[in-house]
Amino acid sequence: MELKSWIFCRYGSPIVINHPKTSPNIDKSTFKCTHCNKTDPTSLDIPQFQSNDSWYDQENNEELRKNSKKTSTTTVTEIKTKANVAEKAFALVAAIDHCGKFLNTFTPVINSAWIIDSGATDHMTFDSRQVSPLRLSSQKIVSTANEFCVIKDIQTKQTIGCGIKRGKLYYLDLQSKDSNNLQQAFMANGSEEEKKKFEICLFAKSDISSFRCDICELAKSHRASFPLILNKSLLPFMVIHFDVWGPSKVPTLRGSRWFVTFIDDCTRMTWLCLMKTKDEVNLLFQNFYKIIETQYNAKVRVLHSDNGGEYQSFDLQKYLEEHDIIHQTTCSNTPQQNGVAERKNQHWLEVVCASLIAAKIPISYWGEAITSVAYLINRVLSSSINFQTPLQALTNVVVAPIIPNLPPRVFGCVAFVHLHKHQRTKLTSHALQCVFVGYALHKKGYRCYHPPTRRMFITMDVLFHEDSMYFSSESELQGGYHKKIQTLDYDYHISEKDESGQSELVNQEAGELDMSGQQFGSEDVFTEIPNQSSSAEGVLNLEPDPFMKRLPHRHNRGIPKPIYEPEFFTKVKYPMSNYVSNHRLSESNKSFVNQLSTVAIPNTMDEEMKSLQKNETWELVECPPGKKPVGCRWIYIVKYKADGSIERFKARLVVKGYTQTYGIGYTETFAPVAKINTVRVLLSLAANLDWPLQQFNVKNAFLHGELSEEVYIDLLPGCMVSEKQCQKVCELKKSLYGLKQSPRAWFGRFTKSMRAFGYHQSNSDHTLFLKKQHGKITTLIVYVDDMVVTGNDLEERKALQNYLSREFEMKDLGHLKYFLGIEVSRSSEGIFLSQRKYALDLLQETGMSGCQPINTPIEEGLKLCVEPNQVSTDKGRYQRLVGRLMYLAHTRPDLAYTLSVVSQYMHNPGEQHMNTVMCILRYLKNVPRKGILFAKNVDHKSIEVYTDADWAGAVDDKRSTSGYFTFVGGNLVTWKSKKQNAVTRLSVEAEFRGMTLGLCETLWLRLFLQDLGYLSRQPIRLFCDNKVACDIAHNPVQHDCTKHVEVDRFFIKEKLDDKIVELPKIRSEDQLADILTKAVSSQVFSKFLDKLGMCNIYAPT
Repeated sequence: MELKSWIFCRYGSPIVINHPKTSPNIDKSTFKCTHCNKTDPTSLDIPQFQSNDSWYDQENNEELRKNSKKTSTTTVTEIKTKANVAEKAFALVAAIDHCGKFLNTFTPVINSAWIIDSGATDHMTFDSRQVSPLRLSSQKIVSTANEFCVIKDIQTKQTIGCGIKRGKLYYLDLQSKDSNNLQQAFMANGSEEEKKKFEICLFAKSDISSFRCDICELAKSHRASFPLILNKSLLPFMVIHFDVWGPSKVPTLRGSRWFVTFIDDCTRMTWLCLMKTKDEVNLLFQNFYKIIETQYNAKVRVLHSDNGGEYQSFDLQKYLEEHDIIHQTTCSNTPQQNGVAERKNQHWLEVVCASLIAAKIPISYWGEAITSVAYLINRVLSSSINFQTPLQALTNVVVAPIIPNLPPRVFGCVAFVHLHKHQRTKLTSHALQCVFVGYALHKKGYRCYHPPTRRMFITMDVLFHEDSMYFSSESELQGGYHKKIQTLDYDYHISEKDESGQSELVNQEAGELDMSGQQFGSEDVFTEIPNQSSSAEGVLNLEPDPFMKRLPHRHNRGIPKPIYEPEFFTKVKYPMSNYVSNHRLSESNKSFVNQLSTVAIPNTMDEEMKSLQKNETWELVECPPGKKPVGCRWIYIVKYKADGSIERFKARLVVKGYTQTYGIGYTETFAPVAKINTVRVLLSLAANLDWPLQQFNVKNAFLHGELSEEVYIDLLPGCMVSEKQCQKVCELKKSLYGLKQSPRAWFGRFTKSMRAFGYHQSNSDHTLFLKKQHGKITTLIVYVDDMVVTGNDLEERKALQNYLSREFEMKDLGHLKYFLGIEVSRSSEGIFLSQRKYALDLLQETGMSGCQPINTPIEEGLKLCVEPNQVSTDKGRYQRLVGRLMYLAHTRPDLAYTLSVVSQYMHNPGEQHMNTVMCILRYLKNVPRKGILFAKNVDHKSIEVYTDADWAGAVDDKRSTSGYFTFVGGNLVTWKSKKQNAVTRLSVEAEFRGMTLGLCETLWLRLFLQDLGYLSRQPIRLFCDNKVACDIAHNPVQHDCTKHVEVDRFFIKEKLDDKIVELPKIRSEDQLADILTKAVSSQVFSKFLDKLGMCNIYAPT
């Protein structure tokens, strides 16, 4: 048997040495160390090797050191002589078998096994005289025994491996847990070369598939590689890749900013279409699918795209489902999976940039360039389809119509278009110098554009000068032009300051052309739709579009510049879908919400005319002397069904009441309308008591009002009368919309009818009508012609509905869902109010639907003021924005404080004030559908109020700001944030004024509940966190600090003595009204909104 010796190098694999006794003819010059890669035996850099027996005590060790035959710990440093270097090399690893304590390598070796050395720094030898100098080692790593050895870490002393004795060698036990720790430590800390050698030797016959290391996964995680996939579809149109690119800062000649590509996976044939907006993708794909069916008699089976919002639209997904098309999308943040489309777009854009630069063409011609590039690339050989052209690969597989092919020309070169006799005179030019911009789609002709006249020629009668460019001015290729080239990527910045008038030319080109009626297959929409076409010439006269303009430039990257105009593109960083969702709504509510955005007005004047004539609204008479008739006009509105879908479109005749004169045409005009606070209180009671909510509408409500004044109006626009009656006017018998006195006349007529049916008006709100009988109650609240009926008397509600239907022409709108612009949703948990549509419309109209959202409507600690040198802003726009936001505050108490601040500067707004208004809109973007939830509570009669004041918080006049929240039955019903009328010297004065303001509101609520018959016997709980104010309210002694608020102090003291109100203690951290007096942090703001009952049922998951 051949015996082998193993030398274990610390940084390499074991050295195999044939022993001279078993291999006498060995060539010792062939020795090679895998650590130092040296073959000369005299220069072997032998690592130090150390071993120690932990079972011998120190006395034994002292004795052993005296006897060289029993030595267990020695040190080898260097071999000096050359004569017996081989023998001494063998002696380094051939230890004498002494009491079975030492490692002996003269043992048959198991192939592919791993043998453990001592792990020492130095090697061992049986004769200490062979080495010099000799030193002792104190490090202990390997502990050996008769049957096993244990390997420990040199620093932590923890066991990391073990070996089993076989013969007189120790083999690593690969199955033990400690050995796994050894492998893990080595793999985590070793170099790549060491790991490779270690894996080959150590895991040759081991299953490493189960090896796991959590630390490595966390510290060394990388993205998966994406190898080139060569497999393609076997048949054309089996898989279609499509992608959308854009928007471009500069529009094309026809106003497009986007393009979409459809790529056949089998043949790489590509269709391209320019778009003005991304929402055209759905229609374009439908037309593309129809053409594939018609022209190629094929069907698309799989559609592959990324996760863009334009691909996930409801209409597109529905169309794909109807035609059994599978829509495959990429993983999130993995554009590599859509590599076919991405590489195609990159290739095309590179060619387009090269074409524009080479021809010195303005950037506004990029649309013409990319359609020309698409035409040419479909006719260029491609290595991915066996060096065929995409057009050949397609026509070789499927039967397709003949496609016209034209000889290619240089893009942007000079083209002389021939003018026929009817286009010129005998002495004028016979040709027109144009620029070549591409190839016709459905005609066999070239496209040539004449910039001065903005005309596009499609003809074959053209002569090209391909060595001469139309835009040949050298100045056009300077730095300014290069900046325009970069606008092909919408993330690049465009300079407004261009040299040699180039900017003016680009703006002119961008604003000149428009094709508002683009259809699939029209000129310059798709570059490859095979069709048999004639060679006739044509001229396209492209009219200018006054509304086309370039996108606004972005001058900064971190903070977007505030804009106050609608957006021009829909690809935004913060899409509205991240903050709005309808997934929690029922099907009826989803239908209602979707229909709110659909408006179309047909002509319905005939129906309105019949209604007016049936009501005998006017009488044709001669205009009396001294009387001036009032004009009128038609206005169109939309009527909705109970589920929110559009019921019909209505035309309404409206009188120009602004031309009336007080005292002549009218006297009194006041007519009460429902308070929004009253509506919220009724809804809170309905939620707590499970009252149904029914909504009615009076058709042509103002037509029922009886006029007491003498009013004349002009003949109606579009009214057909005889010639004799053309000079007559209409004397009104009934009121019409637009008259100053119409609301008062209608409300008087309605009040008279309600009283006749046994109802009486509430003292707290005259628009609220009540009827109590048999211990039950029915309430009706009216806002002009909209009514809401609720109560616990079912029979009375039915009787009231029948009575109103007889008196007026009524419409039953079913359960309450939409009232005064407020959306009402009801479930078993309660009633939810929001102004979702109003908020979304406001964001869309102001161009803020794509803005970056924020968490608070105003920055923490911000205090506005009028600065001496402030930058002015658009006063009219500021007032309109604040006015619209104030109506939104009907269901948004989170906006109360900010709106009270910005509304103080309506007369002189500055840039900082407008920026604050923009912050409100950005906050609305974050929570556009937030609202109030009226939940069911046990105590539905309780009244609570939280009051607070910010003393001297106003920077301009040092006045204080007070605010309050009131709760009825545990639900928030009213709130207010208002700057006080007078300056207070002490904070306690400001607190007293705030307490009085909140107490007055709760007394009105108490009177309102008393009218309904639900007055609580418990006192009103008024929460104020100012201890001094509470103490003074209870103390009847006169104080100097309260002499300025004596009336308020006695008012509160009187209510305390009558047990109408009580003042429980509350901490400042729990004072909800704090957000009505100052700008707080986002954490405090969010915490208090949750306590107020504000939530968002439309929040996306």
